[in-house]
Amino acid sequence: MSLFPIILAAGQGTRMHSSLPKVLHTIGGRPMLQHVVDSCFELNAQKIAIVYGHGGDQVRGTIQSNNIYWALQEEQLGTGHAVSQAAHLIDDDVIVIIAYGDVPLIKSQTLQLLADKLKTSDLSVLTTILDDPFGYGRIVRTSDGKILAIVEEKDATDEQRTIKEINTGFIAAKGIDLKRWLKKVKPNNKQGEYYLTDCISIAVQEGKTVNAVICDDPFEVQGVNNRIQQATLERAFQAEQAEQLMLQGVTLLDPSRVDIRGNLKTGNDVCIDVNTVLLGDVTLGDNVSIEPGCVIENSVIGDNTTIKANSVIESAHIQDHCDIGPFARIRPQAKICSGAKVGNFVEIKKSVIGEGSKVSHLSYIGDTQMGKNVNIGAGTITCNYDGVNKFQTIIGDRVFIGSDTQLIAPVTIGDDATIGAGSTITKSAPLGELTLSRAKQVTIKGWQKPQKNNKENK
Repeated sequence: MSLFPIILAAGQGTRMHSSLPKVLHTIGGRPMLQHVVDSCFELNAQKIAIVYGHGGDQVRGTIQSNNIYWALQEEQLGTGHAVSQAAHLIDDDVIVIIAYGDVPLIKSQTLQLLADKLKTSDLSVLTTILDDPFGYGRIVRTSDGKILAIVEEKDATDEQRTIKEINTGFIAAKGIDLKRWLKKVKPNNKQGEYYLTDCISIAVQEGKTVNAVICDDPFEVQGVNNRIQQATLERAFQAEQAEQLMLQGVTLLDPSRVDIRGNLKTGNDVCIDVNTVLLGDVTLGDNVSIEPGCVIENSVIGDNTTIKANSVIESAHIQDHCDIGPFARIRPQAKICSGAKVGNFVEIKKSVIGEGSKVSHLSYIGDTQMGKNVNIGAGTITCNYDGVNKFQTIIGDRVFIGSDTQLIAPVTIGDDATIGAGSTITKSAPLGELTLSRAKQVTIKGWQKPQKNNKENK
């Protein structure tokens, strides 16, 4: 039977104290709801449904796929009511899996186990064991272990509150059965809501078999209702990412101080130091070393390259055997070719730095095509913007640019040219020649340094 996940994502999340819908708050740089959607699609489900409500336009605008069906829950009248809003999308012959948009660490393998449990039961429930189960619905079983019902905290007796096996909210059932049970759910509780959990007792009354899948990792099934829980799950998520990286051979000098907020691919013998943040799609080649405090986003770093401390790299391609930083900023559409060096307090934007070239100190290179084995002196800038339009600078091979030089684009510097320090270059410089522009140095003989007037300073 095909699988049809339904994700409940209509809650406002008032305890987050935010204008952003709760399910769009992030774990690992992605909205919580996106984590759940991805896990559901990993089940090879042909389609999924999302029940949305608060902040609906934001939610629908953020989570986009051709295979998502949306069901609006205008009033939040409980989980049973939420699922009912998607009942018209449920075919009789599918296995429905109910998931939650604020439970971001749920794994597709766990959801598959929940679905597989229907081979020996009519309804399967995902549970876990908590030392402190306060606030959760309890799993009520018979003396021989059969599930009878799920009782919410506010409706439970003192004896039932001592039960440590709790309901996570995730269930699986055949479509034909779930639709029938939903019609029988009544708001007969202190909250006056339609509880999805009532389907368990209804199924038992029909003589159906209800079995549980117990999740060993409580973090996997923990929901987020406030910032504290969000931070707790962020740390759990990051700890799992770090563990997987180390199992792949990556050296993390402190696994608790590296954040992965996207998809990271690594080669052999990669070393990542503390307080590094990796965002989006990042690829690190063999023998890459990342020093402390770096931020790398949507970039490719080639083999044997070192990213020195406190460098920021965004949407760039850095090839093999490069040396970047410390305190370098590599902006989008930058390509640093093999063997190049970008030093401290250097900013590169939308430029190619050729093989073996060096931009070592205190420089800005923007909209530039640079050749091989170029040396850029300290304080050099490419003046690429006239206030309206951007212009390009072309620098040939083996060029030497003296310190404190301004290259006023559009301009071309020919191969093997030398630009004298302190120059402002407004015209193309010919290949193999020395070009410079300086005012004549003048010394004023007999000049007297101004003196303070002691009477005026009293």
